[in-house]
Amino acid sequence: MKILTNWLRSYVPEIAVDDHQLAEDLTLRGIAVEGVHPLGESNGHLFEMDITTNRVDAMNHYGIAREAATIYNLPLRPFDGALPAARPADAPFPVRIEALELCGRFTARVLRGVTIAPSDGAIKSYFDLLGQKQISNAVDASNFTLLGMGHPTHAFDLDKIEGGIVVRLARKGERIKLLDGTERVLEADDLVIADERKPLSLAGVMGGWDSMITAATKNILVESAWFDPASIRRSSRRHLLHTDASHRFERGADFEAAPVANAQVSALILESGGEVEGDLIDVVVPQMAAKTASRPTIALSVESVQRHLGTTLAPEGITKELVARYLTALGCGLRFEDDDRAAVTLPSWRLDLEREIDLIEEVARVYGYNRFANTLPTPGIVIAQPTAAAEAAVRTRLLALGYSEAISSTFASQSDSDNFAAAAQGTIAMENPLSEEATLLRPALVPGMVTMLAHNLNRDVRTVRLFEQGTVFTGTTDAVRESASLSLGLTGNLAAAPLYSAADAPIFELKGVVESLLSLFDHSDLRCEAEAPAWLERGRSATAYLGGAAIARFGELARTERERRKLRQPVYLAEIDLAHLYTLPLKKVTARELSRFQAVERDFSFTFPDTMPWARIAAAIRTLAIPELERLTPEEIFRDAKGKSVPPGHYALLLRCVFQSHERTLREEELTAWWAAIIETLTGLGGVIRA
Repeated sequence: MKILTNWLRSYVPEIAVDDHQLAEDLTLRGIAVEGVHPLGESNGHLFEMDITTNRVDAMNHYGIAREAATIYNLPLRPFDGALPAARPADAPFPVRIEALELCGRFTARVLRGVTIAPSDGAIKSYFDLLGQKQISNAVDASNFTLLGMGHPTHAFDLDKIEGGIVVRLARKGERIKLLDGTERVLEADDLVIADERKPLSLAGVMGGWDSMITAATKNILVESAWFDPASIRRSSRRHLLHTDASHRFERGADFEAAPVANAQVSALILESGGEVEGDLIDVVVPQMAAKTASRPTIALSVESVQRHLGTTLAPEGITKELVARYLTALGCGLRFEDDDRAAVTLPSWRLDLEREIDLIEEVARVYGYNRFANTLPTPGIVIAQPTAAAEAAVRTRLLALGYSEAISSTFASQSDSDNFAAAAQGTIAMENPLSEEATLLRPALVPGMVTMLAHNLNRDVRTVRLFEQGTVFTGTTDAVRESASLSLGLTGNLAAAPLYSAADAPIFELKGVVESLLSLFDHSDLRCEAEAPAWLERGRSATAYLGGAAIARFGELARTERERRKLRQPVYLAEIDLAHLYTLPLKKVTARELSRFQAVERDFSFTFPDTMPWARIAAAIRTLAIPELERLTPEEIFRDAKGKSVPPGHYALLLRCVFQSHERTLREEELTAWWAAIIETLTGLGGVIRA
């Protein structure tokens, strides 16, 4: 944002410091000046400002001037809204608000006999220095007011308005041609300023072509209003229109600024001729005024301010008088109940102030963070969270397995919730969502993981392994349940192995990662079933259970979801219930000395029916309780589609057993006995020795 120091100083003419010192003082108070550019000896400087989104009140010259007046304890000139006497009107101009929750205030003033001409005077001078486009005195007056005091306004050609003004929701499919020359098709939740026949403006975003000011305009209706931020943001995003007006309204405009801005625009237009007809039309929705301009007072304790802010470099510290001076200069009203406590009335232009701590931060900001002493915090005992060790173990294992940690948004869309979360668990809707894609607190981590994988694929990163540990939110707005969850994401070409093809490799890698993570915890009843939620592809996914409860779901993303998101290649996902997993104790890491005696390997080749799972085979051999059996692994699985070497409905298994003692060399007779016992066990399971 660009700020002219000469314009700023017109509101606070007693500023004694030069522009460079002013820039430094503002920056130290959180109103960042990123660049100071000279404009000539008599024109001052141009400040390049970086204003945070919560400080819409400072996105104009008057807002910056208020900050300067507060810093230097100087008076701030009020706006001069004086207008010439109005001629009587036959009847007040009709204004009706139908969308009461979206338009809290609407002011209108009728100007007759105006002259449309190029701007001159202060407007031309300032606009030339800013590089601001000049259109006509009527349009420039609106832009001048926006840059000066920060409140958007609009001027309509009064003779093109049929009937009166109606602030309403658009009708689905309704069309409007905007000032940029484009025609827009409106949705049912677009807020419009209309007359009795047609929409005149996309409220808070851009005016309409059919009612714009032209050289032939003689009569004007000046509008200044307050619109709901979420509604303006929604229309702005939908129609891809980011304007100066929408930028302010989206962040919360000043409810009380509407009549002041209307008066200033009207006065600037009338400088070229014309007269006011009738009184200002000011329609206010009381319930919206209560949420903005008439918010409840905040209790503030001076002792609390001093306790939070601590020691200052000045010996007197933060005093009651200083607190009152700073907050009053910022627009707050203070009524002290005693020497310590005050009831603070909030200014209408500071919607970001909601709690006592916000007021304390304002005192600290204006006082200057550089004026506080450097002190060490009070020593205390640092207590780790109960799940800290488990979280660290999971993170370390995943990093060791080649996965990179990622962080996704805490918010989710309704469609993501419908596709990836269990409906029975409930979702938490945001009261003031940032966008249509962030209306809920996320009920699952998987949508964010899919988005991150798509982000990489769209940038030609073909092989990706990511994980995210985070909190998911379910329940209702009155009873929010937070629980820890883990998502894994994998995509890319993997090599085949003796036990599976290259196409199946990602699924088995995910299964192995899940088993590796679960092996960190003390449990003994893990099993996997070929079932999964709808967002995973059937036949290529599974669910892992611990003690009868589902602990993990993993597999390939469903083809329908993949096509909907236009993913270029298969994506594999896993979701693990960390809240359940963290109820289990971590296994204690133990180590023993390596055996000095030779190991003996023996392979067994059997044919089994497809219905015989590996888990049952391994469990049966383990029941033989051979202490010297160090390792048991399936080295190869083979099926013959033609049924020649392996019968249909069967598979061939090459099983490798490794025997080793830590005390002696193994004898031939005991090895023979163990081999015979294993063969007998496998035969008892229905296995047939392959020749």
